Amino acid sequence: MTVVTRWNPYRELNSLQSRMNRLFDAQFGGREESLTTGAFVPPVDVYEDQHSVQLKLEVPGIAEKDLDITVEKNTLTVTGERKFEAEEKEENFHRVERRYGSFTRSFSLPTTVNTEDIKADYEQGVLKIRLAKRQEAKPKQIKVNIGTAKPVEGQKVEAKAQVA
Repeated sequence: MTVVTRWNPYRELNSLQSRMNRLFDAQFGGREESLTTGAFVPPVDVYEDQHSVQLKLEVPGIAEKDLDITVEKNTLTVTGERKFEAEEKEENFHRVERRYGSFTRSFSLPTTVNTEDIKADYEQGVLKIRLAKRQEAKPKQIKVNIGTAKPVEGQKVEAKAQVA
């Protein structure tokens, strides 16, 4: 027996939307709840120059002793915790918008980074991590001499470049 089903071009799209909604609800909870009870995740800037890779994490209100930085198998992990001030009574708050709790941020390090030469500084709520590059990964400058090359035997040199 063959069953004929009417084709609906939006059925697959609706199914995809339902699956995406379930995925986000599972990850972030209810939509209103996620705005007020989400985990604390500090923002980070990652940039690179010719000598190092640097990270800047915004972690205001976290004591230096509550931060932990580890490197294992080319992965840099920063963990910490922002604690809620327990001396305040919750019923006196009109609004709590700052995020509290523990966090973990992990970053894959490129092979050009020397994991033995890492420096971290914490100042005014910003954690700065400097990862030095390996010596062989640093760019090398090669000087090119113009007009001083000797001609190959049997070759004539017609013009010479002049550098001002």
